[in-house]
Amino acid sequence: MTQKFKLTLVTAALVALGVQLPAQAAGFQLAETSATGLGRAFAGEAASAENPSVQARNPAMLSYLEGRQVSVGAVYVMPEVNTPGNITIDSPLLPQSLTVPADVNDVANNAVVPNFYYSSQLNDRWTWGLALNSNYGLETELPASHAAAIFGNKTSVTTVELNTNIAYKIDRHFTVGGGMRFVYGEGEIGATAPAWIDSVRGLPTLPATVAAQLPASGSELKHLKGDDFGMGWRAGATWQIDDNNRIGFAYSSKVKLDLEGHADGALYSGAGDKVPGYIPLELPAFAELASYHQITDNFALQASINWTDWSTFDELVVYFPHEQKPVSGADSDLVKAENFKDNWRYSIGGTYQATKALTLRAGMALDKTAVTDEHRTITIPDSDRLWFSLGAGYALSDAMTVDLGVTYIEAHGDSPINETQSLLNLAQVTYQGEATGHVWLAGLQFTYKM
Repeated sequence: MTQKFKLTLVTAALVALGVQLPAQAAGFQLAETSATGLGRAFAGEAASAENPSVQARNPAMLSYLEGRQVSVGAVYVMPEVNTPGNITIDSPLLPQSLTVPADVNDVANNAVVPNFYYSSQLNDRWTWGLALNSNYGLETELPASHAAAIFGNKTSVTTVELNTNIAYKIDRHFTVGGGMRFVYGEGEIGATAPAWIDSVRGLPTLPATVAAQLPASGSELKHLKGDDFGMGWRAGATWQIDDNNRIGFAYSSKVKLDLEGHADGALYSGAGDKVPGYIPLELPAFAELASYHQITDNFALQASINWTDWSTFDELVVYFPHEQKPVSGADSDLVKAENFKDNWRYSIGGTYQATKALTLRAGMALDKTAVTDEHRTITIPDSDRLWFSLGAGYALSDAMTVDLGVTYIEAHGDSPINETQSLLNLAQVTYQGEATGHVWLAGLQFTYKM
């Protein structure tokens, strides 16, 4: 492997639009593939063919698009994620346990998630397409001296994905499709010394030799950053049962990345140079079973069941394969145990053709968490989510359509956090709190038929 610290032109184009990606599906998966689907909570996405964005879910649906079409859009994400809680410090060196308030407010930033899609019908049987979007992303950040910063003051995963897709129409009932996934991923994770360390250092009962070992508040304990490219594949199929009913199924493979870069901070490099290393990160496989039902001439009902193989994401480990090692001399270090589980998402929505030019959409979804209560962390404060969506599309002309979508996502149910971290083997630090919050999504999509 070689170190890679420059973004590709494709990545740079997206980053220039302001992409920092707070996850709005379970784990750090993103669902915001288009503003069109956003308007019905992405219900029935793998069986719907309103514009080229459908290939983000099911490449087989390209067969339902005529001629050449291009669709470009973006979804603006406005999260309000909070984790109210307390820190408890236990150590035989302290006269008693210390408890410190550690509420985490607005841990995720606003973001723009752009997308681009193109489709071209070659003949009555074959259609091909291109898709540029992101399926995974995450960013949470705390001030360096925050009381909970020892558990992670920054966690970031940014991905950009290019798909090349092709679909084949077998007959009037069945179509199949497939494509390649080309993924660029960049990751960063860090932990810093919280402000309460200065108070602990000042305790008269703490031995001077121990106090001297404690890092200054706000200083870097661990920091890792790296990037990589990976490849995968995707496949899909549709069954047109009759003129009014359709079922679609799609599967996207996992993509393995070795995020190669460097590690630094007091626990890795001390006061020395950055240590080269890498973190293996597997972006999990996912699948969707969807249906489309034309109930009346003007109204269609859509539904989806989505699955993501999150159980493959159990821990983050950094490896140091080169001659230069961290201050501990170890070949690897467990950064964080995650212990995710597979996630399921259920959605239902509808599309109403109000006039020849105006289309109305609505939908709702239940997105189940990818973590159990005992393994939820501050850096990925995942929880069950309820989606409520509204949208509309308007044909500006025979060739141009604009779609709008708005979604409100509410954290659902209790989401406790109970996380423990060792402080230089001198004390046990425990965070007890809860993940709460909501998210607003607003999307805009333009589609042009050439």
